[in-house]
Amino acid sequence: MGKSKKYEYDYEQYEAGKGPDSMVRDILADPEFGEVTDVVIGSWGSAWEDGCQKILDEIADNGAGFAHVEKLFVGDMDYEECEVSWIIQGNYSRLWKALPDLKELTIKGSTDLVLGQVEHENLESLTIICGGLPASVMEEIGNAKLPNLRKLVLYIGIDNYGFDGDGDTVQNLLEKSDFPKLEYLGIEDSEIQDELAHVVLESKYMKQIHTLDLANGTLTDKGGRMLLEKLPSFPNIKMLDVHYHYMSDGMVSKLKELPVEVDAAEPNEPEEYGGEIWMNAMLTE
Repeated sequence: MGKSKKYEYDYEQYEAGKGPDSMVRDILADPEFGEVTDVVIGSWGSAWEDGCQKILDEIADNGAGFAHVEKLFVGDMDYEECEVSWIIQGNYSRLWKALPDLKELTIKGSTDLVLGQVEHENLESLTIICGGLPASVMEEIGNAKLPNLRKLVLYIGIDNYGFDGDGDTVQNLLEKSDFPKLEYLGIEDSEIQDELAHVVLESKYMKQIHTLDLANGTLTDKGGRMLLEKLPSFPNIKMLDVHYHYMSDGMVSKLKELPVEVDAAEPNEPEEYGGEIWMNAMLTE
């Protein structure tokens, strides 16, 4: 198993002049880097002001130096370092050719995020964690050529923090995309989780995946009833992840009677304010 290491700057390092311009230089200078296959890039000191474009460009410029890297996570920081909706991302267009042996890519934050023309023979996992996923990024994923992609996890988020699509946007992505080896599909963290559950349950990928991930959103008994009705038609599904939800205890009990492993932890109760009912996705700001 390869070695994982996180590279990040604290406030004092940032004040001393460290930032996105120095990150890749410091990574390459690390005497342990040759053994690191799982690179995690945390705070670059000013993620709310300066994006990670310089980091992405210098990784691409030093592709040979990063050739041994199999996993890359860009933007791994908690809310105390930078709220997810504040993280300024960058353009990943050059990364696909620069890292041909990359197997897993995780991106946190969606502000200024561009994937470009996505073509990669060996990528097996793509995860985007954000408070709102732009329709432009979903279109890029829909056009992606990822013949070995096995896991796709997308945080849809809300319109206040970048999501400018709707259920049809997600439906178009699933219809247009071509991921013949996909085994794990996660469409989560949405305020329209019931609608997206319907979209996913009607998608072509239901016939091939073993894990259905609809977690971290506002899934209610309406979505639960759809799962109860549809899942028995797909014996290939072995795992259902709906943790962080708004379903009743009774619905959760019924789901757990299905012949699949079910994660329905973190139940939530709707809140009433000003005569309106409010439900929140897990991760927004």
